[in-house]
Amino acid sequence: MTGRSTREIEELPPLPFGQALLPLLTLVLGFAAGAAVLDFGTPLLVLVMLLAATVAALQARSRGHDWDAIQRCCGEKVASVLPAILILLAIGMLIGTWVFAGTIPLMVLYGLQLVEPTYLVPTAFLATATMSLVTGTSWGSAGTLGVALVGMSAAVDGPMAATTGAVVSGAYFGDKLSPLSDSTNICAIGAGADLYAHIRHMIFTAGPSFVLALVVYFGLASTPELAGDLPAAATRLIEEIDTAFRARWSALLPPLVVLLGVFLRKPAVPAMALSSVVAMGVGVWGQGFPLKHALTSAVDGFRTAMVADLGLDPQIFGTEFQRLMDRGGLASMTGTLLVILAAFLFAAGLDVSGALDALLGKLLEGVRGIFGLIAATMAAGAMLISLTSHGGVTALILGGLFQKAYRKHGLAPQNLSRSMEDSVTIVEPLMPWTVSALFMATTLGVPTLSYAPWAVFCYCGPIFSLFWASTRATQRIGIRMLEPQP
Repeated sequence: MTGRSTREIEELPPLPFGQALLPLLTLVLGFAAGAAVLDFGTPLLVLVMLLAATVAALQARSRGHDWDAIQRCCGEKVASVLPAILILLAIGMLIGTWVFAGTIPLMVLYGLQLVEPTYLVPTAFLATATMSLVTGTSWGSAGTLGVALVGMSAAVDGPMAATTGAVVSGAYFGDKLSPLSDSTNICAIGAGADLYAHIRHMIFTAGPSFVLALVVYFGLASTPELAGDLPAAATRLIEEIDTAFRARWSALLPPLVVLLGVFLRKPAVPAMALSSVVAMGVGVWGQGFPLKHALTSAVDGFRTAMVADLGLDPQIFGTEFQRLMDRGGLASMTGTLLVILAAFLFAAGLDVSGALDALLGKLLEGVRGIFGLIAATMAAGAMLISLTSHGGVTALILGGLFQKAYRKHGLAPQNLSRSMEDSVTIVEPLMPWTVSALFMATTLGVPTLSYAPWAVFCYCGPIFSLFWASTRATQRIGIRMLEPQP
């Protein structure tokens, strides 16, 4: 069978909306059916994404496109997300080498000794928010400090889901208000907004969300039964960390390298890679591990069995110690990369078939007034990020689609950039199949559907964004109008 010519393809009518929905319905029904018989993990995510990608590809084929077109489109999408993939791999290497150097064990040790267990959840929120604000990376904050805080929660038999949700909330709060954040800069660029005007405007939604999250974490997630002496499991973990790792100040050098890179405005991946190299050196000369284990920790992650070369019996270390320390490495991210590839095959099929254009066009129909425009922006943002898992591409697409409409309604561009942040960046970690959700679940060891109810900041952003839009007729707060031209 011979495919249609390029001219014939260009002259095809738009894909009907009902047909455009078919791949999405396949995705949703596949997750629902698969979850009934399988655990909601990587195998289910990959299988369902590939099934939905097949449906989208068949639609594209029926409209005259071939596999090469889908493959090229997928390759372009993977290339566009390459910086995020490199950060993902760098974080995997960072975690493995930071355990090897004693950095994460030292954070856990000090945390167990200094943090009041009753207030572990709000502490997790505030600590990751501060680190993310300073570094501009939600993934880096969750992948380092967040790992230690969730490990502490496990050690004291605390609320794991609440602690993880607080870590995710804090990481994204700081990221959204940091001028060092890539996503914050891209959203401002996509909307044509000044970066600092965008950050100031984010306060109207991020500020109330922060306060509400803190109230929830202090009021509902603080568990009185954790007050008092540490549980026996936590005491044992402190003793085991003391046995396996030397509490040397050199263990703080790896995170200092990352912070120095941020201060000097160096690219994130080289700074993380240098930090991993420093961590390998600290593990060899500071902790006493052989060099071969440094390389293994970077690639396959740290393993408790490595302490045998320190003259220790690995069998004396309990399950909690092993669960916390046996992690990291480049290989730990391979499952996530597989899901990313399946997701981009799906997105490429939608793009080539014309389903993506049909879905977005439907969202723009019948938009009336400021509330309708902002609601349409956020609906489009949530849909695109759920399909592409690429915040930068989503922000640039939405910016091109909506800039003219915002100017027509007399709205300043920071309204558009904030709407994209509140519907794209902070919502993505709540969708289990997206890159950010997979990273958080993989890195922190808690499933997305378990931590999502506790990620208060992430779902409050859209709520407050729509609230300000709905009250525009009665007050002048929260929505910025265009300045009159002289």
